[in-house]
Amino acid sequence: MFKKLIALFVLCALHIVTPARADLKVDIVAGATNPISVAVQKFETVGNVRSRDAAMIRSVVESDLKSTGLFRIVGHDAFPEYVEMGKLPNFKSWSAIKTQVLVQAKLMAEPTGGYRLEFYVWDVDAQEQIEAQSLVASQKSARRMAHIMADAIYERLTGEIGYFDTQIVFITETGPVNFRTKRMAIMDQDGHGFRYLSDDKTFVMSPHFSPNMQTIVFLSYRDNDPMIWTLDLNTGQQRRLGQFGGMNFSPRWSPDGTKIALSLVKNGVTHIYEYDLENKTLRQLTFGGTINTSPSYSPDGKKMAFNSNQSGTQQIHVLDLETGNQSRITYGAGRYATPAWSPDGQFIAFTKMADNTFYVGIMNERGRNEKILAGGWFMEAPSWAPGSRRIVYYETEKADDDVERVSHIRSVDITGQNVYDIELPDGLNGLEPTWSPRLP
Repeated sequence: MFKKLIALFVLCALHIVTPARADLKVDIVAGATNPISVAVQKFETVGNVRSRDAAMIRSVVESDLKSTGLFRIVGHDAFPEYVEMGKLPNFKSWSAIKTQVLVQAKLMAEPTGGYRLEFYVWDVDAQEQIEAQSLVASQKSARRMAHIMADAIYERLTGEIGYFDTQIVFITETGPVNFRTKRMAIMDQDGHGFRYLSDDKTFVMSPHFSPNMQTIVFLSYRDNDPMIWTLDLNTGQQRRLGQFGGMNFSPRWSPDGTKIALSLVKNGVTHIYEYDLENKTLRQLTFGGTINTSPSYSPDGKKMAFNSNQSGTQQIHVLDLETGNQSRITYGAGRYATPAWSPDGQFIAFTKMADNTFYVGIMNERGRNEKILAGGWFMEAPSWAPGSRRIVYYETEKADDDVERVSHIRSVDITGQNVYDIELPDGLNGLEPTWSPRLP
């Protein structure tokens, strides 16, 4: 199902890898006020290597780094020299064009028919090598090699977890506003590798990856019966989660992948339950006569954020799963919904509705230090990239009477800067995106 690398290991024999200097590090919180300038040389090729693959890998690495807003890619025409692998760069000449990081790479054909990619990363000002790796993969996985290479460079320069070697599962929409077809689809985080995961005969919603990336849980209206199903990404097999005696929706995986939280309607009341996949047992987590939905586990699995109207308006609450105690954490103007806990546990992303505008923002787990990242006519479903640096969400544009509404999948970093659309195939609207963990 997914492209798999044959091997991945660090190349240590050719050079000693030393830590990057502090002044080369990117300030993740402050944003890219002074982006690091990176020059990526043309790749050396050895053996039966397709030149278009070498050019593609280089282009993808540059595009990945540039998309963060943290790096400036040095134009190829400005390069002062070409440095062969194994030779020292002329650091003064690279410094003269204000290059801070130089990347060298070599793509070699393997006897098995695959590729070996070796690359070095140089700190120009310190005149030292700060990273050296070798990746081995099949030719069809060349694009994924590029993402892994970009992740390695990103991690070395930021100290944060990379997110380029990831995917996004989401819902596509086609057709008129009053009769739209919804299908589940998946793509790489940069929009490439798009493919459908469901047909156009069944209405589907709310897809989410399991922690090990093997299974997607989603809501299906198969046979007009809204129920939670799972999809095995390796086999394509779909299974209904269980019969719970009422409409169920908003499924979310626990961090260890052993449980699924869900919302279940019984006797006209919506509460959050937790389904144990091994024991096939259902445990009720919220109680009372109010609507409780949109569960999101904390990364340690000990707490759960959700939205509830128990205070009279839609707000976000946090439930302690060990004690059963819960507390309301949002008190700002407007309504709050769709909480999503960041992988590092520092933030909860949310959707906010106030003054006829929708917003996507973040706050800490106590509801403090609220920061709005984006606003518009309608936006929802924030989901975190690995490393907790970026959020993906969808935004629907307001439409005139005779114009179809258009929904975009967008990404924004935690500073509220560097917002961009993830390109979809022509004619498709994108909704309810969920970012995957790093690919296995």
